[in-house]
Amino acid sequence: MTDKQNKILIVDDEQNIIWVLKKGMEKKNYLVHTASSGEEALKKLAANQYLMMFSDIFMAGINGLQLLEKSREISPDLKVVMMTAQDTMNNTIEAMRLGAYDYITKPFDFDEIFRLIDKAESARSVSAPAADLSEQNQDASTTSAIIGKSKRMQEIFKTIGKSAGSDLSVLITGESGTGKEMVASTLHEYSHRKDQPFICINCAAISRELLESELFGHERGAFTGAIETKTGKFQQADGGTLFLDEIGDMELPLQAKILRVLQNNEFYRVGGKNPITVNVRVIAATNQNLTDMMNLKRFREDLYHRLNVIHIDMPPLRERLEDVPLLANHFIHRYANTLARGKVYLSPDVKRILSGYHWSGNIRELENVIKRALMLALSGPILPEHLPPHLQEDVSIDDEGQWDERLNQLLQDFLLNNNKDGTIYDTLIQKVEKNLFEILLSKHSGKQVATAKVLGINRNTLKRKIDSMKISPKNHKSNGS
Repeated sequence: MTDKQNKILIVDDEQNIIWVLKKGMEKKNYLVHTASSGEEALKKLAANQYLMMFSDIFMAGINGLQLLEKSREISPDLKVVMMTAQDTMNNTIEAMRLGAYDYITKPFDFDEIFRLIDKAESARSVSAPAADLSEQNQDASTTSAIIGKSKRMQEIFKTIGKSAGSDLSVLITGESGTGKEMVASTLHEYSHRKDQPFICINCAAISRELLESELFGHERGAFTGAIETKTGKFQQADGGTLFLDEIGDMELPLQAKILRVLQNNEFYRVGGKNPITVNVRVIAATNQNLTDMMNLKRFREDLYHRLNVIHIDMPPLRERLEDVPLLANHFIHRYANTLARGKVYLSPDVKRILSGYHWSGNIRELENVIKRALMLALSGPILPEHLPPHLQEDVSIDDEGQWDERLNQLLQDFLLNNNKDGTIYDTLIQKVEKNLFEILLSKHSGKQVATAKVLGINRNTLKRKIDSMKISPKNHKSNGS
């Protein structure tokens, strides 16, 4: 391993530690450089590119934590492992906060050290994908962007485009976390009211007693604690758009007052005697089934029809899984500057896992998963180990039926593009077999004995197939076990 990317830098002011680590790593054919101080390490970092740096924490001059911070400025993608004999909570937390790849204590376990190096090499072998046009066109600064290229989302975009210029009421339905507020914001941004206020209120987050006051305002002395006149959301939104989120949670008496505003464009403050006229476009949203609620007499039918002039139903994320990588990349671009320390991207394994998960929490759940992954990955590829445990265990196939469905679709796609008589069987088997071997070799860090054991074949058979299929050496570092 002589490629500059495989070099390892060891930094410690104890020469015996440097000697032990250097000898141990050189036995595995790693190219090792050493430095006995933080200052010397910075000079070597400026002159070389390293796969990893192992640094002691407690050194005279520039200590290990300071070196860790400075190394980020020189080489953001460098994997830095901190070493110390004093395994304290503060040291561990501070090292990881500053972006350490990992943290080990003296005396060393070389198996652990080699495991860390293998992980770093595996991560480096996952190259960053070229951004496709849809990703290039994303505006990372836009927080209200609706992301999607699926047919369902394209139809929603068309509806938004057709209705944005009108003042008709809109009802947005869909499960929690599907992006209903984003749709409401986009409708406002593309309307003639875009330079006027966009006011949101969550009807489920405010107590019944206070919601009327929040919506319509109140006069001074209208109730205990009303020490001054208050302007409500309807008046604040005058000329613009009012978004009533979770309107299904609103009590019936208040629904009647909302209906009056929609009919007459006027309302009374709590305790007020004079009507206030407003010019407001109302957009409402709910995750509840308003038809069922009307049958139960819990939602007014006349209000429903007033709101439901234009209906937009947001699909759950599980029904548009083709949009998941696009959404994930959007969140990476949005949060990478604050949560990561270098370029971060999805590995193929993670893209596959995310694209097959059920996403009961919809877009909001995906957003939180990406935030967590950015914090753990810091730079380079997001790997399965950076995902929450339940996602690592979910291999994107929920059950045998789903597996059969996906496999059937893949086979149909293959047959559409490969219609040469007499070759289909051999071509398909070769493709499946080669991909299977490459995936398992990568998973087992190129160890052929371990890979052969999982496959249920002997190592010689595996070696012969690797040679015959011309599997790239980058997928297995050596012929060893």
